[in-house]
Amino acid sequence: MNHLAFYWLPQNKDLLVKGIETEFSQLIEHSIANKKISLPPIPDVVLKIQRLCTQDTTTVADVADSLLEDPGLAAIVIRVANSVIFNRRNITCTDLVTAVSRLGILRVRDIVTAQAIEQLKHSVNLSGSCNKILVQSAANSRELAATMVLVAKGFRESGSQAYKHLEADKALLTGLLADIGLFCIVNEYHYYLENGNYLDEEIAFQIFDNQCSKASKLVLESWGFDDDFLEVASNQAIKPSEEAVSYLALARIANHILMFRRQDENIDEHSVEFDVTGADILYKLSNLSDIEFNAQIDELISASGL
Repeated sequence: MNHLAFYWLPQNKDLLVKGIETEFSQLIEHSIANKKISLPPIPDVVLKIQRLCTQDTTTVADVADSLLEDPGLAAIVIRVANSVIFNRRNITCTDLVTAVSRLGILRVRDIVTAQAIEQLKHSVNLSGSCNKILVQSAANSRELAATMVLVAKGFRESGSQAYKHLEADKALLTGLLADIGLFCIVNEYHYYLENGNYLDEEIAFQIFDNQCSKASKLVLESWGFDDDFLEVASNQAIKPSEEAVSYLALARIANHILMFRRQDENIDEHSVEFDVTGADILYKLSNLSDIEFNAQIDELISASGL
């Protein structure tokens, strides 16, 4: 049997990390199962809207009335409802009821949740290194979300009816919320330290990366998000897709494009499936110049209203 000290030897580092991962995973799952998920506080209005979305009797007026409690979020919802991505009929609205009606109750929930998480990533007060990780996470989420929109548009513009189910707004939101579980793990890390434990930051950050997708799926599942959100967050299919291209496939293609553009050395280990149309989209987006690609990303984020 290995002596405890042997676990600190380089060749046994994976055993140590795996053991701590299991402990963190259990902490995360326990928190969610008991509805004590350790996310930083998000606005009460967002939580209220999330609860309303679980009730069959909820109306557009109910959600609009809730938004009145937070003028900042109300303004964002109206702005997003009038944005290029969400305003398909190009008709401007100026009141909340019309905005919520246009977007739909569930989409409003998605938008206010994504906006709240985006703001938190830039405003939490943790250690400098953890804050840096969350800020980088915000940048990565925006880039993934915008690239997913570009891929979705590529499929839609192919003219095939097989891709008509793909929506740019949903592609954007699934990407923005894909790593929401990172907050959960970072908070568990701080609680772990506050309880007198020690965990080296380098190992902790490796655990963050390894456990983020699982935690994200659990968080979104506890808030009632649909399977498309859960699949993108977990990078795993929940059930066989009836569509030619799923949102998970969009995320994987988008991620492959970003890995290629960053010259990520792990790209050879990243597998992605696509049809002829997908291959054409991947080729075109991979071969854009950095200036053109980044300009399209920035334009999409700006056009979303978020």
